[in-house]
Amino acid sequence: MDITPSGSRPSESGSSDYFTGQVRLDPLLSSPEPARLRGAHVTFEPGARTAWHTHPLGQTLIVTSGQGRAQTRGGPVRVLRPGDVVWFAPGEEHWHGASPKAGMSHIALQEALDGGVVTWLDQVADSDYNASPSD
Repeated sequence: MDITPSGSRPSESGSSDYFTGQVRLDPLLSSPEPARLRGAHVTFEPGARTAWHTHPLGQTLIVTSGQGRAQTRGGPVRVLRPGDVVWFAPGEEHWHGASPKAGMSHIALQEALDGGVVTWLDQVADSDYNASPSD
């Protein structure tokens, strides 16, 4: 058994290479091999979001507070609310973040493949982010 005390992993600011706006990443877990699970609690200020990206083995988001948005490449912008659970399939290009007027937090869970958990792509255009959500 290994217990990681609360607060023992420092928060990080999201890099402008991969995020737009103010984003805080609070690491939760990085399971030792042969396990592959990685997780973080991510907080987006209003208007903040990830760049387009993929995960080699997919990603699960559990929305914990606020109101957010997410989109897969070519699909509609979707609204995210507390309690929503989102699954992105392996290799699916997507982004996620806060709504324009309200922040959002979620727990992000993904598995590593050969040590990698994410491939970052281009930034999300304001026109994509500001599109009217489908729900």
